[in-house]
Order: sequence, then structure tokens, then C-alpha cells
Amino acid sequence: MSYIQRLTVPVTTAADGSATVFSDRATGKITTIRYVKDGTNGFADGSTMTVTAEATGESIWTESNVNASATRAPRQATHSAAGAAALYASGGVGVNDKIAIANDRVKIVITSGGNAKTGTFFIVLE
Repeated sequence: MSYIQRLTVPVTTAADGSATVFSDRATGKITTIRYVKDGTNGFADGSTMTVTAEATGESIWTESNVNASATRAPRQATHSAAGAAALYASGGVGVNDKIAIANDRVKIVITSGGNAKTGTFFIVLE
């Protein structure tokens, strides 16, 4: 039986505009990540967001020059048992799938966010 879980991660930057925060531990496939910019004290325009799995370092979402709230549905490339890229057809487009985490935390790193600025990340897993 599957279920949907949402992790809420508030973030406040330091004086140099940086922040590193972690979600609670979770297990599942990441469906979406929603960044909500605070309406009065949001991260500075041009912020960089790097989201990874803590234990493995797998990239989940990396984006520069973020200026507004955003929703992303991150996916990763899939491969055959032999390690070859999985394609929809011979020479076709790569097959992507949701990124799974197992008893892991999501690590969120902000740079160029401004002094003591805030935002919230909502991570939805199934």
C-alpha cells in the first residue's frame, strides 16, 4: 500500500546569504519539490538552490537565479542492468524516473539568498 507524504522545511539564511538545512528522515520517491518565497522577507532574487540526498549525495534539484516561488518534479535517468542508458526506442529519448530516498534526509543548500531571508520547501514523496 502506498501513501503520499509531505515534508515541510523552513529555511532562514545567515548574514552571508547562505543556509544549509535538512528535512526529517523519509522513505519514498520524490514526486515534487515546491519552494515558496516568503511574501515579505523572501530570498534575494538570483538565489541558487541545491537539493541533494544527504546519505548518497544524489542530485535532486539544482537551479541558479531563482527569483520566485517554484515547483519542480525532479527525475533521473534510468539504465539497464548492464548500465546502458534506457531509451524509449533505439537511439531515442532517455527514460527518466522519480528519485528514491530510503531512510534519508533531503539536504537543501541556499547561496546568494540575502541576509536573514526566509523561504519554505515542501517535498512530496510517494
